[in-house]
Amino acid sequence: QVQLVESGGGLVQPGGSLKLSCVASGFTFSAYAMSWYRQAPTKKREWVALITTYDTARYGDSVNGRFTISRDNAKNTVYLQINSLKPEDTAVYYCQARRWDEYWGQGTQVTVSS
Repeated sequence: QVQLVESGGGLVQPGGSLKLSCVASGFTFSAYAMSWYRQAPTKKREWVALITTYDTARYGDSVNGRFTISRDNAKNTVYLQINSLKPEDTAVYYCQARRWDEYWGQGTQVTVSS
């Protein structure tokens, strides 16, 4: 059974940092490109970052150098390091695995507030 389980979200003050994790199971993790998306209340889901099977990273325009995506194939895990958090980063963050098919996790809530 395919599973993607995100963790690491929470309440953080503006300027703070978080590291999100997504643990995969049930498929060949190393063969899939992994992405992070986020969805804020009343907004469409937004692509944030991608890491390919060759460890090439790409980022959405809204990231502005504050996000870093990485993967550990030995642990079947993809990470998203978020620095200098802003209130507008408040959203549910989802990981996605994609090859010819795609899988999604249930998301982890990130709330940036003082």
